[in-house]
Amino acid sequence: MPTLLHIDTSVSPLESSASRAVTATFRKEWEAQHPNGTVIYRDLAADPVPHLEGLAVAAGFTAPDQHTPELRAAFALRDTLAGELEQADAVLIAAPMYNFTIPSTLKAWLDHVIIMGRTAGAEQTTVSGTPTVVVASRGGGYGPGTPRESFEFVTNFLGKALGDGLGLDVEFVVPELTMARSNPAMADLVDVADASMAKAHEEAAAKAKALAARFAA
Repeated sequence: MPTLLHIDTSVSPLESSASRAVTATFRKEWEAQHPNGTVIYRDLAADPVPHLEGLAVAAGFTAPDQHTPELRAAFALRDTLAGELEQADAVLIAAPMYNFTIPSTLKAWLDHVIIMGRTAGAEQTTVSGTPTVVVASRGGGYGPGTPRESFEFVTNFLGKALGDGLGLDVEFVVPELTMARSNPAMADLVDVADASMAKAHEEAAAKAKALAARFAA
């Protein structure tokens, strides 16, 4: 049975987090199709990984058989996180926009799993082609043609880091205007926001079902 790697990053709980709600929809559909499958779950808000330190960086550029005990210990978490990514048949990532870009916890995870010569930096990486769905929620509107289009550093960054860097096959689900119901200044956008969220749930369920069908074939 296939393995799903599910990563949540929102600092908000499920009942108030758009990204968690949409990843939950994806996962519910995925598990309905694969009730006996494996889900590797990491909540980087509740259990963040540490920022990358010098020894862990050095270990990534040193052959494993040349690791000293210090390098081996420093590399252990990177090896574990990269191993989870390599084990996954599909990846689901929540990436809410914080101050125009991804949560720092997600960046820390990326810094650990991007290992040159293994998961990255080669024409064919150990994770090349793994289907990946990113739920990129945001409180405002940053789509093409909007006044804040140039402020969007989530999908463009992750498209490069996950797609070009790791070789993953990345698709995005983008619920926008998620603050419309809590921000009086956005009251006239509530209907648009609700439609965006509904579409995001539909897309997440559809992508989960399509991926499930691919692995069942």
